[in-house]
Amino acid sequence: MKPVISFKTMLSVLFFIIVVSGCKKAETEKKQPNFLFILVDDQPFDALESSGRYPFLKTPNMQRLEDEGVKFDNYYVTQSICSPSRASFLTGTYPHIHGVNQNNRHVDPDWETNKPYSLILQKAGYETAHIGKIHMAHYEGERHIRPGFDYWYSFVGQGEYFDPMVNDNGREYQEKGYMTDILTDKAIAWLKEKRDPNKPFSLNLWHKAVHENHSPAPRHEDIYANDSLPAPPYDTHLENFKGKPEWQRIKAWDSKWKSYEHSDTIAPKPWPIKGDKFKKLLECLVAVDESLGQVLKTLEDIGELDNTVVIYSSDNGYFMGEHGYWDKRIAYENSMKIPMLIRYPKAIQPGTKINDIALNIDLAPTILDLAGLNTPDYMQGASMTRLFDNNQNHEDWRTSFMFEYYIDDAYPYAGPNMLAIRTKRFKLIDAFLEDDIDELYDIENDPGEMINLINHPEYQEIEDGLRAELEELKIKYKYNPDRDWWLRTQV
Repeated sequence: MKPVISFKTMLSVLFFIIVVSGCKKAETEKKQPNFLFILVDDQPFDALESSGRYPFLKTPNMQRLEDEGVKFDNYYVTQSICSPSRASFLTGTYPHIHGVNQNNRHVDPDWETNKPYSLILQKAGYETAHIGKIHMAHYEGERHIRPGFDYWYSFVGQGEYFDPMVNDNGREYQEKGYMTDILTDKAIAWLKEKRDPNKPFSLNLWHKAVHENHSPAPRHEDIYANDSLPAPPYDTHLENFKGKPEWQRIKAWDSKWKSYEHSDTIAPKPWPIKGDKFKKLLECLVAVDESLGQVLKTLEDIGELDNTVVIYSSDNGYFMGEHGYWDKRIAYENSMKIPMLIRYPKAIQPGTKINDIALNIDLAPTILDLAGLNTPDYMQGASMTRLFDNNQNHEDWRTSFMFEYYIDDAYPYAGPNMLAIRTKRFKLIDAFLEDDIDELYDIENDPGEMINLINHPEYQEIEDGLRAELEELKIKYKYNPDRDWWLRTQV
């Protein structure tokens, strides 16, 4: 005879199932997100398929992040050069605060005073890894491993595109292959085999590409050989520097700057400047996009894609012939502005666009916020999570920011010391030169920054207001004009 289950017992069992299911659902909802931060070197903000700047450029995996997440249209670095920007991403502070305000083989940030977000995540139970470029102090062996990482795979300085010397958790050896592919394979292996699957993770995949000397993977060599490089928007390649600082005319002479003779204008350079240099950069970018696709596929395979905050950006912008320039450093938009794409379906609606001004110092606070952790007082950025919802009021978000640059060994090509203030409409650049002029641009009406308004009397009131606001930002961010304050403690 079969046992009879009472109605009371059935209710108890049903109640137990509901409670257990509810607990499991709550645990899932409370699960901390993973973080994958992919950082490219020198990618122009408009070197994306969606921008249409280069009709032949296809970046389907970057496009996927844009379609399934958020694209920031006004994302900037606080200093446009490799080491300072990377340190700002990690610490959430300006270069004049963390100390790495130039590319110098002797300096790392003051890690004790400005702890990287990776260390905070690590102490909160995250498993962390850094795979790729760091480009700060040129340490060897185990000293090369920076704070806050359980696994470390990197290299000294810029590294090499082919058969590079690497540092694998302190062990140095020569790896065979193409750098972008090597870093991708290491990242995938760590995700699949080396990490603890019971812990949330934070993985940095920081590429050497697309830094010069631009060396594409052999499979991508000359894939754009038959494509013409479009001239830049707003005809900035026709720049003659009329009404602009003389130091920019000197800079425009590039390696022949010593032959420069004073003039009010210079002739525009024939297009394309630098031959196929910029197409080589774009060919390097194809392998980066492939890498992104492979890592996204890996996250799908291990069931972690939708619980991972996927961040894609560049350490600075890059001139692709605009104003006749290459490289970065100075306070034009092409140098300051960077791509920023973030995918995280639990907090970001697909296809979101953000126009608010955001900075590289905002990323560390954002990561900590998404992880449910407090932002330390020393971090100068702000969590961007409030921007993810376009229905919210963003009136209390920043409407301007301060950009800085410290003269380095590439002067005069790189440009002099400078501070700039960028608002939603205007930009003022002060180069601290007594025998030269400053710059003022109306970005809304002159997005190519071709007309310097600094000596136009009708803009005097605007200039005065910007200078006053810049002084306030210097106080807010504790600006230090002494470039070498931290370097002197290290050498």
